[in-house]
Amino acid sequence: MFMDEVVFAGVATVGLCVLFLVGFAAFIYNDSKKKSTNVPEMKAGE
Repeated sequence: MFMDEVVFAGVATVGLCVLFLVGFAAFIYNDSKKKSTNVPEMKAGE
């Protein structure tokens, strides 16, 4: 594969997108664990 600055920019962009999604998923996972212990369960009528 011919490696030039466009290929490096594309690889860097994909890498940053993956890192962002992994970080966002980790944030949601940790936040849901915190909120699940503090929020009372909803009743069927609500």
